[in-house]
Amino acid sequence: MCGITGYISNNKPRKEILTKMMNRIIHRGPDAEGTYLDDKCALGHRRLSIIDLKSGNQPIYNETKDIVIVFNGEIYNFIELREELKKTKHKFVTSSDTEVLVHGYEEWGHNLTSKLRGMYAFAIWDKNKEELYLARDEWGIKPLYYYQNEDTFMFASEIKSFLDHPDFKKEFNEEILSAYLCFNSTPTEETFFKNVYRVEPGHQLIIKDGKITKEKFFELTFEETDKDMDTIVSEIKEAMNNSVKYHEIADVEVGSFLSSGIDSSYLVSLAKPDKTYTVGYDNPKYDEISYAEDLASKLGISNTSKKINKEEYIKAFPNIMYHMDEPLADPSAIALYFVAEIASKDVKVVLSGEGADELFGGYNTYKEEIDQSWYMKIPYPLRRFASMIAGIFPEARGLNFIYRRGLKLEDYNIGLGRIFRDEEAQRIVNNKNQIHTKDIVAPFYKTYSNNSNLVKRQAIDFYFWLVRDFLHAVDRNTMMFGLEARTPFLDKEVFKVARQLPTYAKINKTTTKPALREAAKEVIPNESYKK
Repeated sequence: MCGITGYISNNKPRKEILTKMMNRIIHRGPDAEGTYLDDKCALGHRRLSIIDLKSGNQPIYNETKDIVIVFNGEIYNFIELREELKKTKHKFVTSSDTEVLVHGYEEWGHNLTSKLRGMYAFAIWDKNKEELYLARDEWGIKPLYYYQNEDTFMFASEIKSFLDHPDFKKEFNEEILSAYLCFNSTPTEETFFKNVYRVEPGHQLIIKDGKITKEKFFELTFEETDKDMDTIVSEIKEAMNNSVKYHEIADVEVGSFLSSGIDSSYLVSLAKPDKTYTVGYDNPKYDEISYAEDLASKLGISNTSKKINKEEYIKAFPNIMYHMDEPLADPSAIALYFVAEIASKDVKVVLSGEGADELFGGYNTYKEEIDQSWYMKIPYPLRRFASMIAGIFPEARGLNFIYRRGLKLEDYNIGLGRIFRDEEAQRIVNNKNQIHTKDIVAPFYKTYSNNSNLVKRQAIDFYFWLVRDFLHAVDRNTMMFGLEARTPFLDKEVFKVARQLPTYAKINKTTTKPALREAAKEVIPNESYKK
């Protein structure tokens, strides 16, 4: 895991500028640094050493030194890919996964991403073509931003890396303010800095002659099958066992975050790492430490925990917000900060349970498709009228139900993070040039128009809750401590199983993600599989 940054410019790149950009993200890679500069391109790398500790420093080149890469992430199938590339006469001088990407680009060009299993953000400079190739993994685990003006294109793992470049203009993008208040995170490809954009999950960019070409190489698609529950559970167990084994590949020790819920408990029960980490609060209602200690004890592994008090919670805010780059109104980000801090004292890599809820149907809102089916039998005109009345009043538990169920899903649902309704947010911002939430999610609803409401909810939560909130918070809070977080649920082989789940395997009248719970039940030695 690392930090990458760089730029291409009509003016000859300067090392002093690149060094400052790299130093802004030194926390992402405290172990080593490397640079590449020519008359057009500058690439910078800060390294957190995980694989090939001795010879894996970056940038890394091909044999003729005319293709060079800086890379952030892990390619879990790099050993298989290296053997495949050796058969086509590529020569390797390191044992790193990064070098596989260089030769993979030589062999497969922009189809490289179709071969990869892992989490990644990388930049490849092809000196002969004078072409920069950027890509971000299909899950959005690793961040990648870019900025362009008349003379310069720059990219980085974090926006703050741009601040030291003289061509970067620090301008506030106020047109997404009201949308932020609704989503509680930045919901657009745009950011709060004008002309700074994120590379979206499953996308790659080719920059040549000052022009940006965007290509989408992955689509989150769902296709229900009629498999029976026993077959489904068996497939989940096989995929999860395989994924955890791949996510444990490292030349350093791998630990794990551990909460009281099924997701991290399943990972820990499969991996059985020597060290696990948990945080809690003085309020027993929000304290998960006792559950984590019980599981760790039954598995015969250690658990390090910390209770967060009010004073240190508030004190941590400025540091967390600085590393976030963008505002994020999710209190779980604070807990992530503290659990990452205690883990980083022992290990460089941890497993984390993000992605299970979105792929396997874990949120209680998904059960509305079953629990509230009785209300949907009321004629639509009556439900719509009731919704209009409810919409007049401030949000309240019963009124929210009436308001939502008198609308089509795409007219109100923007994911789990909604804080304000559009009208309320726009009154607070008091600026007419605001992006409406419905316009933001509309392309996604169009993509999934032929799917069920449950799948639509999953897709919206994946892109607007998981990617822009959870994964953003996990990446920033771990990397500020030089800690790598790996997410085995977000894996190609796991997704192959999850995307085919029938509705009954994702929700039923009594619980969420029943199929995953059945799979986890066999290895979790306590009742965390129920949580």
